[in-house]
Parts: sequence; C-alpha cells; structure tokens
Amino acid sequence: MKLFKLTRKFRNEEDGAVTVDWVVLTAAVVGLGAAALALIRTETETLTQDIADYLATSSVKTSF
Repeated sequence: MKLFKLTRKFRNEEDGAVTVDWVVLTAAVVGLGAAALALIRTETETLTQDIADYLATSSVKTSF
C-alpha cells in the first residue's frame, strides 16, 4: 500500500514540470539567439570591412 501512495504522490506533484518548462523555454531563447547571430554575422563582417576601407582612404586636415 505504501508504494501505491508514493506513486500517486509522485504523479500528482507538478514542481518538476515547471522546472522542465523553464529549461525548455531557456534553451529555445538561446537557440533563437544563436540562429540570429549566425544570420547577421556575415553582413556585420562585410559592413565592418567597408567602414575600415573608407576610413583607410580618408584624410584628416590638421590645420585651419
């Protein structure tokens, strides 16, 4: 009988389910962030190189 009570109590508790929900939700957010980073990384590198090329060819006047 004690085993049945323990099994019923284990089945009715929901604390672990909430933890699993948060872990899955956090993993989804991290995955979406990684996917977004992968999508914009190449464009950011291209833009950074364009800015570096522009600054390399620019000249600065040091007198008035």
